[in-house]
Amino acid sequence: MAIVKAIPTNERVHSEKRASHPHAITSFFSPEQFGRLEELMYPKHAEAGSYLFWEGEPTGKLYYIRSGKIKLRKSTEDGKDFILSILQAGDMLCEPEDGMRAVHSFSAEAMEDAELGVIQWQDLEILLYRHGDFAVRFMNWMALMHRVTDSKFRDLLLFGKPGALASTLIRLANSYGVACAEGIRINIKLTNAELADFIGTSRESVNRMLNGLKDEGTIAIRNGRIIILKLSDLRGICRCPSSPACPKEVCRI
Repeated sequence: MAIVKAIPTNERVHSEKRASHPHAITSFFSPEQFGRLEELMYPKHAEAGSYLFWEGEPTGKLYYIRSGKIKLRKSTEDGKDFILSILQAGDMLCEPEDGMRAVHSFSAEAMEDAELGVIQWQDLEILLYRHGDFAVRFMNWMALMHRVTDSKFRDLLLFGKPGALASTLIRLANSYGVACAEGIRINIKLTNAELADFIGTSRESVNRMLNGLKDEGTIAIRNGRIIILKLSDLRGICRCPSSPACPKEVCRI
């Protein structure tokens, strides 16, 4: 955490969260604009394993993640679960009301103890009406979220399960990767079953694909964490488009 001077709470939180990762929502706003958003928030603590909401429950709230990680899950009619994303500090969980759908299309689970700022959607609408500069920045952030979703569909649908796994590992590296002597260590521990839920396959299939990548020298696993040794090999498997077509702000989990 960066050392900051004694400044108002809104600006101090903005400075800390702005530095959390490059695609945090705070990077889209000036300190003054984000301060307006923070004025709408009330605090909420979520314990590890608890749910902010379930799929099918009414919408109407946004959640700004101050600390912790939130897992987004989607269930199918036959009982299968898919992991849509893992959000971290600095992210905003937002499923806007569109006048037609009034329920959540996925569930949100706290992977660890989390501190949140909760915003009522009606309060945000008033802020958007009153401040056009804020509305434009918020639209820019929403557009980025749509690009992230579109790029995930591309990777999951076009290049089979090996391509989907390679893409997921790259996205995890961009979101949670830490440079190390061997390459990039994904600094979040996920089971093979959870990796399988990201790409819609079985744990056994993920086991085989990971073992294949290890045998090829593309990845290694140390203390339960994946280390990417040859990022270019993973990019080749999923035919990863070059920046600026797919910048890190889009290629995230």
